[in-house]
Amino acid sequence: MKIVELGEDGCEIESSGGEVVSGKAKKVFVLAGARLLFYPTLLYNVVRNKAQAEFRWWDEVDPNILLGAVPFPSDVARLKMLGVQGVVTLNEPYETLVPSQLYQAHGMDHLVLPTRDYLFAPSFGNICRAVDFIYRNAISGKKTYVHCKAGRGRSTTIVLCYLVKYKNMTPEEAFEHVRLIRPRVLLARSQWKAVRDFSKQIQLPSQAVDSLTDDAVLVQDFSKQIQLLPSQAGDSLSDDAILVTKEDLEGYRDLSDSHRRPMIAMLACLFTSFRVSSTGPHLVRDPLPEVPAC
Repeated sequence: MKIVELGEDGCEIESSGGEVVSGKAKKVFVLAGARLLFYPTLLYNVVRNKAQAEFRWWDEVDPNILLGAVPFPSDVARLKMLGVQGVVTLNEPYETLVPSQLYQAHGMDHLVLPTRDYLFAPSFGNICRAVDFIYRNAISGKKTYVHCKAGRGRSTTIVLCYLVKYKNMTPEEAFEHVRLIRPRVLLARSQWKAVRDFSKQIQLPSQAVDSLTDDAVLVQDFSKQIQLLPSQAGDSLSDDAILVTKEDLEGYRDLSDSHRRPMIAMLACLFTSFRVSSTGPHLVRDPLPEVPAC
């Protein structure tokens, strides 16, 4: 049966005969295949490691990280000599060849995060746990061995996320960095998506801080503008002010009280010259006695 994958969601796949197989059936098929292929592919990797010098079992991709394949019990002492004091295992129980007790007997901390092989990626929570585990070891000067079965997909996903978070790399830069050292690394679509999603998640706090900083700048600028308002208002009043001299007031005398202002005297003159007629709404000019002050 020829299987064709449909889209990124992995909801269903189609055979050449038009049969539709659910995504769940696909996962069951992959899981069964992974179990059947574990020992044959492990043997293949061992043979290549013995026959080809460039096919290394592990590689140092960072001063504090070794990325590699599933270790054998005989490898534990070698890892200890290389300075490894922590191990991150992404294998499922059937893939694990070294018990935690053996690591602990050599003074190594062991973090086990079982993850299915081939099409699967570690969960976001497990990625965070592994990345923080590596970082705690790193700041203490300890080296961590990160492995899955072949040191290609699941373990590489963890290492890339560490480089993204603590080495300020983009997912693409991190992948190129690791591939230059360990050329056979290869990510499934879900694993690459996990790296990118992790990168986006850790960028959110810094974006929030940038937003708060921008808001603080706006508030500061607004505060400065408020502080400028009194002086600007004073300048505006100065520009709109009209200088009145003694000469401008000549010809205006108080009607009676000496405390009345010239403007009141002007209004008094105006309204004493007009009255409202009782026969209509129009203003009618009546000859009234002349007011000396006007």
